[in-house]
Amino acid sequence: MSLTLKDFGLDGSARVNGLAVDSRLVKPGFIFAALPGTQLDGRDYIPQAVAAGAVAIISTPGVDTLGLPLIGSDNPRLAYAMAARVLHPRQPHTVVAVTGTNGKSSTVEFLRQIWQFAGREAACFGTLGVRTEDGLSPMSHTTPDALALHETLDRLRRNGITHAAMEASSHGLDQYRMDAVELAAAGFTNLTQDHFDYHDSVEEYHAAKARLFTELLPMGSPAVVMVDDAGGRQMSDLARSVGHNVTEAGWGGGDLRIVEIMPHPASQMLTLEVNGRRERVELPLAGEFQALNAVTALGLALVTGVDAKTGLAALGQLRGVAGRLEMAGRAENGAPIFVDFAHTEDGLVKLLNSVRPHVEGQLRIVFGCGGDRDPDKRPKMGAAAAKFADDAIVTDDNPRTEDAATIRAAVLAGAPDATEIGDRRAAIAEGISRLQKGDCLVVAGKGHETGQIVGTEVIPFKDVDVVRELLA
Repeated sequence: MSLTLKDFGLDGSARVNGLAVDSRLVKPGFIFAALPGTQLDGRDYIPQAVAAGAVAIISTPGVDTLGLPLIGSDNPRLAYAMAARVLHPRQPHTVVAVTGTNGKSSTVEFLRQIWQFAGREAACFGTLGVRTEDGLSPMSHTTPDALALHETLDRLRRNGITHAAMEASSHGLDQYRMDAVELAAAGFTNLTQDHFDYHDSVEEYHAAKARLFTELLPMGSPAVVMVDDAGGRQMSDLARSVGHNVTEAGWGGGDLRIVEIMPHPASQMLTLEVNGRRERVELPLAGEFQALNAVTALGLALVTGVDAKTGLAALGQLRGVAGRLEMAGRAENGAPIFVDFAHTEDGLVKLLNSVRPHVEGQLRIVFGCGGDRDPDKRPKMGAAAAKFADDAIVTDDNPRTEDAATIRAAVLAGAPDATEIGDRRAAIAEGISRLQKGDCLVVAGKGHETGQIVGTEVIPFKDVDVVRELLA
């Protein structure tokens, strides 16, 4: 498709070949989005973009474009998102966005699997990348940059995908990355403390999440909200107040209610009330939070056209998500070792409470906290491990540019009886060595990640692979 400046609301017939937010990526015929930022200001790089052949600039009103046409906006990030949609206009017929602190990756993947089971051509994308029935391809952010997002949606549509589920992070919502996406439905998992290195308060964090329902989801659309915490109940009330058709899910859900969960060694029997009917299905995954995510996905499948019988049958066939309570192996005495992404206090509590019913002996955990991120949660995570696990080893997560020992000390303030082993591989090895028959070890914090960030260097490190190497 050939585009000119007129397609972007500007005078002139110059051809538009692309869009870039980084001046180093500008090529002849590109529009350069000169966005103000917290560390770098894109407006400072307009001369470089002009020299590289840019034909127009997106930025704030009145900026010096060195003679090029200006798409001026008080919200240039929104203008950038709209331009990305013009450049890549196609998207799957049904797009669903899921927000919340924990559970987004599992929920969108479970929704993809239910859709696929029901005969839809489906995809999901976010933290783990872009997944279709054919496999996984990488992605750089939970909610990608607006240009990458629309490139992804356009490519999926070209490849025959009709249904796509995407994660919606608070960063992505706050930065208007998703505002040009046409949504069919939206989901909410939970709200706990996270990303306070970016948001100034829980109110600001909640407000960023709420944009999905108050500004992005079309009026009268279906919304599925897990209402088992205060944030969910508040989001449900908010979504209903702006005119959405809300399905409340969870233990307290009036529309899709969990009645009972009976844990088995590697699965759990769910008793659900679906549209007033009591149903039973065996979910082939361990952990209560997996059940919560699966039920949220079921709700989203139902409101996007999957019938209840098919949706429930799909739950019985679900496969787990990499790094989300992933079985990494068993010790010689049969004790299981799981790897999970839990990296918040709430995530850790839910993880340990979910695993506990499957454990006959001691529940052990190896975990740490990341550097250059919300420091307030460190002692809280330590206290959660001390309360809900029988044995804890505190190690390094991704220390980044902070002193690793200082981070561990903050965690240990909440778990004074925990063992401190800074080297993550050594900590995992010690955790495995302590396992007795009937015990269980959880390695938490990094999940699917394939590297450990120390300083500014990324060192190859994947918890699942390290566990398997140590077991071998």
